[in-house]
Amino acid sequence: QLQLVESGGGLVHAGGSLRLSCAASGFTLDYYAIGWFRQAPGKEREGVSCISSSGGSTNYADSVKGRFTISRDNAKNTVYLQMNSLKPEDTAVYYCAADRSCLGGFGSWGQGTQVTVSS
Repeated sequence: QLQLVESGGGLVHAGGSLRLSCAASGFTLDYYAIGWFRQAPGKEREGVSCISSSGGSTNYADSVKGRFTISRDNAKNTVYLQMNSLKPEDTAVYYCAADRSCLGGFGSWGQGTQVTVSS
């Protein structure tokens, strides 16, 4: 059973930074692309970023380009999302999910971590 656990969320002032972690247990991340998604209250879930299994390919939503960086450390079975220059509109529950590629349906999800950016 694929299990993902997010951590690193919290409360930060606008302009601040956070680093989210997505740790896998029960399987190795080596063969999976990992996507980060977020859902704000009253809004639909949106894709934030994705990294291929090799780490050689990444993509970002336009709203976070230049501010967020996704990376992976397969030796630690963990994917990170470094979030800089945070804005109040980044406030949401952030989820990571695994699939064979960034174009997949992402069937395995973590429980989410809350990110709150105050103005």
